[in-house]
Amino acid sequence: MKKFHVKLTACITALLFVFSVSASALNHEMLIPVGRAVGIQMSSQGLLVEDVSPVDTESGQQNPAQKAGIKTGDVIISVNGQKVQDGANFQKLVSLSGENDIKIDIMRGDEQKQITVKPVKDSNGVYKLGVRVRDTINGIGTITYVDADTGEYGSLGHGICSGENGQLIPLKQGSLMQASVSRVVKGIAGTPGCLQGDFNTEYNIGTVEKNTLTGIYGTFTDDLYYKNLQPVEVASSDEIKTGEAIILSNIAGDEVKEYTCQIEKVYGAGGEYDRSMTIRITDNTLIEKTGGIVQGMSGSPILQNGKIIGAVTHVLVSDPTRGYAIQIDKMLEKA
Repeated sequence: MKKFHVKLTACITALLFVFSVSASALNHEMLIPVGRAVGIQMSSQGLLVEDVSPVDTESGQQNPAQKAGIKTGDVIISVNGQKVQDGANFQKLVSLSGENDIKIDIMRGDEQKQITVKPVKDSNGVYKLGVRVRDTINGIGTITYVDADTGEYGSLGHGICSGENGQLIPLKQGSLMQASVSRVVKGIAGTPGCLQGDFNTEYNIGTVEKNTLTGIYGTFTDDLYYKNLQPVEVASSDEIKTGEAIILSNIAGDEVKEYTCQIEKVYGAGGEYDRSMTIRITDNTLIEKTGGIVQGMSGSPILQNGKIIGAVTHVLVSDPTRGYAIQIDKMLEKA
């Protein structure tokens, strides 16, 4: 089992990953609310720039990437017209260029740019740009729902994005792994908490096929997470009201429990996809253990009057007992 600390931030902040068009179009009148934590592993279509930093050279520190305008959160697509495969391939292309200018195609938000940058030789004689990149993303999130007939699921309620510019990470491929929550870092005002857990990278239980503004979507290949669970009705948008509701969440081991909350405001069509409701945790047990909403709880399903109405998405940093949620119809219609 691999231990890790959740770093997914919303876009992955409350954090750091649902299918469909609409409940009626897909005949999703009944869905299984899950609420269980899952390991998520994704590889990106391109390389995510995690850091831009100086290169130590014989003549002192130089930062060619920063000078050329490369920023944290950019996604590198190609070098001199050659698509990058992974971090090692990227470094090889940079090294082979020597001191010659290279043209790098990046995605920044919805815009593709081409940047010209000149590598510098570090103190070990290797040509570098001064960027740290990664092509895989690992973390923990919560499964919102699954369709018992097809195994199609929805999770997170928000997209997996680059940290600085909020760009959706372009998905190459991804998988789900069985997870167990081993520790909770309690949230306090000003510092969001998080779930920490273990997952087995050698055994996949599902696919990740889409990364969207309303969550990640795919199909379970193993019914482990829902074989003993029962479906409930899907609430229409006009059925969602302010007042009491229930959150299903997994904050210890693999056990899912019910916790009380209040729907404080419903934004309806005027709300953002992943912030279409404001919620407040009222369950004393959950507040005592987590402080309220913590990173890794994103995707925890919300039920009201026995129907699934949405999922937890973000925490308010100033008050971890309060946060945002997405309406279930927005999850179903977006994908």
